[in-house]
Amino acid sequence: MALPTDLIAARAELLADLTARAFERREVTLASGKKSDFYIDCKQVTLDGRGHVLIGRLFYEAVTLYEKRVGVKLDGVGGLTMGADPLASAVTMTASLLGRHLPAFLVRKEPKGHGTQAYLEGVKNLPAGGRLAVLEDVVTTGGSAAKAIDRAREAGFVVPLVLGLVDRREGGREALEAMGVELITLFDRRDFLPDALA
Repeated sequence: MALPTDLIAARAELLADLTARAFERREVTLASGKKSDFYIDCKQVTLDGRGHVLIGRLFYEAVTLYEKRVGVKLDGVGGLTMGADPLASAVTMTASLLGRHLPAFLVRKEPKGHGTQAYLEGVKNLPAGGRLAVLEDVVTTGGSAAKAIDRAREAGFVVPLVLGLVDRREGGREALEAMGVELITLFDRRDFLPDALA
């Protein structure tokens, strides 16, 4: 399967797939502890081969557009396990297919129980003090992304960007901006629920 070249069509296909397979109208308790009347289970798409291809290509495009705008290259992509795992895999694979080395890293929720007892995996592939993008499937309050940012910063890295699939528009953007981090998402709540229904 070739990488998509029509990114507008790729975005539309990804949104249709997320809407059909990840979005549900039902009451749930989110990771943040908040109650919601809708749920977006992105893993139904991020763990699928075609979803992997679409996300990798669209996230990589978002990375390159960000780099052009700010004039600085990123050195790696990753985030909190396990939501970020397939996202990081998709982006690093896409970058490689397009001729660029952009390694992935993962942030453990608890430090490794043996050996280095580190929170971050894949660090040896990253330059010391490198600039990283944290990846997230769904941004609600920004808590998961914030944990990944904190761990990466503690390890000496710079994190200027969070790249997400969906922004639920429930305070995550503001929380991340307060940390000095820009949030870019492919979609937000309005792509799934018109404001009148949200």
